[in-house]
Amino acid sequence: MREAVIDLGAIADNVRSIAATVAPAEVLLVVKADAYGHGAVPVARAAVDVGVTRLGVVDLDEARALRDAGIAAPILAWIHPIGADFGWAAESGVELGVGSADLLEAVAAAPGRPAVHLKADTGLGRGGALGAAWLRLVERAAELERAGRIRVVGVWSHLANAGAEVDDAQLAAFDDAIASARAAGLDPAVEHIAASEAALASGGARRDLVRIGLAAYGLSPIEGRTGAELGLRPAMTLAAEVVGVKRVPAGHGVSYGSTYRTERETTLALIPLGYGDGVPRHASGRGPVVIGGRRFTVAGRIAMDQFVVDVGDAPVEVGDRAVLFGDAADGVPSADEWAAAADTISYEIVTRIGPRVPRRYVS
Repeated sequence: MREAVIDLGAIADNVRSIAATVAPAEVLLVVKADAYGHGAVPVARAAVDVGVTRLGVVDLDEARALRDAGIAAPILAWIHPIGADFGWAAESGVELGVGSADLLEAVAAAPGRPAVHLKADTGLGRGGALGAAWLRLVERAAELERAGRIRVVGVWSHLANAGAEVDDAQLAAFDDAIASARAAGLDPAVEHIAASEAALASGGARRDLVRIGLAAYGLSPIEGRTGAELGLRPAMTLAAEVVGVKRVPAGHGVSYGSTYRTERETTLALIPLGYGDGVPRHASGRGPVVIGGRRFTVAGRIAMDQFVVDVGDAPVEVGDRAVLFGDAADGVPSADEWAAAADTISYEIVTRIGPRVPRRYVS
């Protein structure tokens, strides 16, 4: 009745293309949030098969799911409560992002000499240390490394993607942070600050490693440029069967609040997807849908489990396939179009597709 078709071949092709662009930088594929809604385990397997050497997740629960599935590639996880099982991380080859003194001490207290990537706040204002706190962090990390309690394998940060001038200032701050780390006696194997946008747009940001998320799933991280222009193919197609068709008279209200009323006698088609599946309610009255090769627009408000399309006199029948988004090259709407309809970004459109929508994997 509803499905998200995930093209693992598209992901593999995207990863190969990106790897060629950013070489010799190493590629870390970000599979957090269930691989942006695409399925972390199958995506990670497909990526490792085509040469991805590292994976990125948010926390140790996401890392554990990959290890439980038999995926052995190095994993970086970067958000942790103080009481997380850092000993398991060390034992399992999961590297830890660390951006505060308290977290560093908690990690160093765990058995097994955990591997850490020290995070500098270069201007994004989220995680990471800056100024005097950064100097104390790297000096203490060097002490703990000499004592055999941790291994510092990386120094990293994250760009704000706020324009070239801001990014350049962040890169300069990152260089200063690395210099401070080395002056403290650390010798990290990898430096990384670029995610998808900077990795594709800025050679100076690539460094030893790039963290690739959205671009691997075929969507553009660069405003004003499509994924196709970047040589990427969208991997997710969201579709459902039409489950109801009926003729209604002119002036008939559609969905809650009757915000849409038919202008003439017409046919309404019922689609079994709603905000309970992750279809954004903010796209009510605006989201595009293709049925039988013809494009329509959501009529009225998107409900929890369903929405309606006014198809006029088109010969739509129960069982027909309605495509919300996929690869625009196939003549269907894109996730970017749904993002515009909902006043959001394509990241949110694919990531929010919920577990009630089965994933079907093709290659």
